[in-house]
Amino acid sequence: MVTCFLKYVIDPAKVGEFEHYGKMWIDLVNKMGGIHHGYLIPHEGPNNIGYASFSFNSLAEYEDYRNKIPNNSECKKAIAYATKTKCIISYERNFFKPVFEGLTDKAKLFK
Repeated sequence: MVTCFLKYVIDPAKVGEFEHYGKMWIDLVNKMGGIHHGYLIPHEGPNNIGYASFSFNSLAEYEDYRNKIPNNSECKKAIAYATKTKCIISYERNFFKPVFEGLTDKAKLFK
């Protein structure tokens, strides 16, 4: 599994528009075979930073998803919305391998 983690710099006057944009992508990623973990929008602290993360079973599945975006009308609509509203100033995309299980036995610590 691979998780894409996004950090956004957003226009603080357009947090509502960024939230709407995020809701569009949550549905799209889920429809296109991924698992969206949601968006985090400013509440306390910096008012111009947002986050999102979503996972695919493999990097190949993520790349397949990315290749479908330019031909998908709903994806084009989401991208056009962000462009029109200018709610996103910039973003960073990083990839991680998630860990979902912990040590259940202290003995495992001393192997």
